[in-house]
Amino acid sequence: MDISLDLVKKLREKTGAGIADCKKALMESDGDIEKAIEYLRKKGAATSQKRSDRVAKEGLIYARVNEARNEAAIVEVNCETDFVAKSDKFNELAKTAVEAVFAAKSGDVNALLSANTPGGSSIQQVIDGTTASVGEKVEFKRAAFFSSADGFFCDYNHLGNKVASLIEITGKVTDEGVTLGNDLAMQIVAMKPITIDRSGVSAEMIEKEKEIYKVQAINEGKPENIADRIATNKVEKFYEENCLVEQEFVKESGKTVNEVIKQVSALSGSDYKVKTMVRFQLGETIGA
Repeated sequence: MDISLDLVKKLREKTGAGIADCKKALMESDGDIEKAIEYLRKKGAATSQKRSDRVAKEGLIYARVNEARNEAAIVEVNCETDFVAKSDKFNELAKTAVEAVFAAKSGDVNALLSANTPGGSSIQQVIDGTTASVGEKVEFKRAAFFSSADGFFCDYNHLGNKVASLIEITGKVTDEGVTLGNDLAMQIVAMKPITIDRSGVSAEMIEKEKEIYKVQAINEGKPENIADRIATNKVEKFYEENCLVEQEFVKESGKTVNEVIKQVSALSGSDYKVKTMVRFQLGETIGA
């Protein structure tokens, strides 16, 4: 069958697949565009299967809140090279994944893969089509969805989308509150807190840290009573470095995050508190 160049171009615009792949798909589908798209998706799935042993260590992180700020989503999608991660096709996949999380109100990736996009295709089909288009292994690694009944969300996507964060703050939505939330979302990305406050640090972790500090001091020749005091002081420093509200505020040195929250609360007339925070960084182990 004779396949026109215009038809090949049309299929390429719809799928992003290579010219040769588009021509073959149209020939196999007797010139039917929809069947050719399905053919390419199936080819993408087969291609993805062949690449299953490759490492998809590059990709994008996207965080987003809805207009009402009562829902938030964050995703990580992976590919093999930074070149592909920067492509329009891969960016479209990442944004489609975020929208799927909002639609399903779930961060369950296995369930999301079978969910339909506004275009009618499943997320898995979009992934297969992207794989066929970019020629690399593509994965939907993880996602999270949050909703708030008594507060609002803010997000921060760092330049390049290799790291992003979400934060939930209880209290009413005000301009001051949203500015605070945006600043604290940036703080989470920059300073990597492991918990919101001391209540989120287990007693086991503190005992382990204290023991390490004490042994270090004793190895430096300090008497045991002095070593105990040094260890206690270092535990306080651990809290200051790893608990969000105790960290120094990145936008104003000399003030803690907690002090800034209190200032903004007084200014806005709403008692703000950080309820939830999440930080995704490209390539980190899930749960890290």
